[in-house]
Amino acid sequence: MTRRRRPGARRRAPWAFLAPAIVLFLLFFALPIGYAIHLSLRTIEVQGLGLGSGARSEVWAGLSNYADALSDPELLDGALRVGVYGLIVVPVMLGLALLFALILDADRVRGRRFGRLVIFLPYAVPGVIAALLWGFLYLPSVSPLHHTLDALGLPEPDLLGGGALYAALANIAVWGGTGFNMIVIYTALRAIPADVHEAARLDGCSQLQIALRIKVPMVTPALVLTFFFSIIATLQVFSEPTTLRPLTNGISTTWSPLMKVYRDAFDTGDVHSAAATAVVIAVVTLALSFGFLRAAGARTRQEEAR
Repeated sequence: MTRRRRPGARRRAPWAFLAPAIVLFLLFFALPIGYAIHLSLRTIEVQGLGLGSGARSEVWAGLSNYADALSDPELLDGALRVGVYGLIVVPVMLGLALLFALILDADRVRGRRFGRLVIFLPYAVPGVIAALLWGFLYLPSVSPLHHTLDALGLPEPDLLGGGALYAALANIAVWGGTGFNMIVIYTALRAIPADVHEAARLDGCSQLQIALRIKVPMVTPALVLTFFFSIIATLQVFSEPTTLRPLTNGISTTWSPLMKVYRDAFDTGDVHSAAATAVVIAVVTLALSFGFLRAAGARTRQEEAR
């Protein structure tokens, strides 16, 4: 005889399966965010010379840390530098990813598996390792590029200073991120029905026309997704400039907003100001991401309505 389960047990079963994920989410995501917000609303009050056990105490600061962060010229300068960096990285990286995906999706291309592996392989290299590898290639004293140019009597560019520094940092990001974006776009291309390609060929379309007029419009959602990921990665740039900083004087400790957060928290010891700056960066990233996704969704609905 089959025993019937109680209605209460059936209602509790989904929560039992979700419990591990909920616990991990609360411990490693929600709790750190809540603690960062708590720290951002506090500050250290120093009495007298700041000596003794009761001379330094944590007090309520309200929104003063946020006001200081928003008016901090170092944070604004870092945001401007990241903006220039993003204007180089995002178009170049997505353009190369789309180009490689279209080439690999072409009918007469051989060695697709090897090509995907070679293009994707740099993404598997950790960002710090990639920055070190490229840093030694940029450094004049050890770079084979500089030795070759010197042997040929050609001028040696300073890739770790001035305006070339943006290109040097962007090159590391493009080298490491193109493969991931290419895989996303290539997967979307492979999902296009073969009948669409065949109909275009029967209409007399060339491979270039098929790519520009059929493939690119049909993988627009994948392009939007990769653009979204690239924007978030650009706003969170940290490992590349931090790794290259010992090699050049052109990168300060506040070159990017996240580097300023790290300096305030671990070098200066002002964790409350660092928490406020981190919350501001998170809110700006969330606002930009939400605004972009909403604009992309509105455009998609308009195209579907046509």
